[in-house]
Amino acid sequence: MDISGIGRRIAYWRVRRGLTQTDFGALMGRSRRWVQDLEGGQRNTASNLAVLDQAAAVLEVRLEQLLADERADGQPECVDAAELAAIRAALQHPEVVTGAGDSTAKPVADLRRSVAYGWTAFQAADYTPLGRLLPDLLREATRTAHDSSGVRQDTAFSLLSMALMLTAAVATKFGDHALAYRAADRSVQAAERSGDPVVMAAGARLLVDGMFHTGEGPAAIALAAAVAQRLEQDLVARGPHGLSVLGMLHCKAAIAAAHIGDQGTVPGLLDAAKDAADRLAVDGNAMWTAFGPTNVQLHRVSAAIRLYDGPGAVAAAQGIDTAARDALPRERRANHLVDLARGQSLAGHRPQAVDTLLHAEGLAPQEVHCRPHAAKLVADLRLLGVGSAEGRLRALAARCGLPA
Repeated sequence: MDISGIGRRIAYWRVRRGLTQTDFGALMGRSRRWVQDLEGGQRNTASNLAVLDQAAAVLEVRLEQLLADERADGQPECVDAAELAAIRAALQHPEVVTGAGDSTAKPVADLRRSVAYGWTAFQAADYTPLGRLLPDLLREATRTAHDSSGVRQDTAFSLLSMALMLTAAVATKFGDHALAYRAADRSVQAAERSGDPVVMAAGARLLVDGMFHTGEGPAAIALAAAVAQRLEQDLVARGPHGLSVLGMLHCKAAIAAAHIGDQGTVPGLLDAAKDAADRLAVDGNAMWTAFGPTNVQLHRVSAAIRLYDGPGAVAAAQGIDTAARDALPRERRANHLVDLARGQSLAGHRPQAVDTLLHAEGLAPQEVHCRPHAAKLVADLRLLGVGSAEGRLRALAARCGLPA
């Protein structure tokens, strides 16, 4: 048994759970020195399965994750159930709900950097740090917003809203749609306190996403229409930032319409998004939207897939300029490739779907290995059969942690 490797993995998970060596030792009924020796591979205790089973329980991981070989160590770690539970607990904490508590307020400049770091990691499809970042960020952003006044408070509520939007985006990625809905709803409330129409529309787009994922598609479409009608003039006047969030609001409404099979509504919403993109004229990333003409085309692919139109999705993807697509943030590109693989599968092009998934994996492993959406596609392809791509698919399924 690789004792030093086990020690490194225990240290990794201890840090990821936010525990000091003293904290972990206390939970194990041991001293800090015992933990140091354990993590340094200097204790044969690491070969004691009863101790490892206790450590796995304390760290809220499977025993296999502590016993994994070096090849498995190289696989990307996902935001897991324990981290989602910590994010949920932070969102429900009285301090975050009421704004009253003992958390330390951050200077607005520091809060801005933390929010930017979180969104940058998200767009890089590097989701692991976000499980640790978000609980503290939600508490700090709430404290700062409620302890501020005047223009500084407006800015702090904008940043709180963006932190809540990030929470909603992460929860959606990992399939916790109830958490995403709650965070997005809270982001809209904070955005209203900010008085900034750009932040209001940005929060609404996440709420539209959360609503249709929890079975409220018609209400989500109606919300998007109401927000666009209320804010469009102000958003257009705000230039790239306003046009970007307006366009994404229409894109999310189009996906909501496709999700409920409303074929008649989808084209008009995508055309409205295209109009905003045409006014923008470039692929930008204002408010971390990655919005522009290319992102509208990616949403045409997504809408076709939700309408179970595989050939339409494949045809829409063929019309996307490769260089423009490859200039988008990694998360957008990888997410699109997973969507395209689903479209290829629906169109009966299953070996190509496997190759597209492998392309996505090479670009952003966590987008394929960690997302329930991608895992379901891999599992579906295994059931359907992929001919000559069977071996490649089997290896991919193993890397996704699916049973053999």
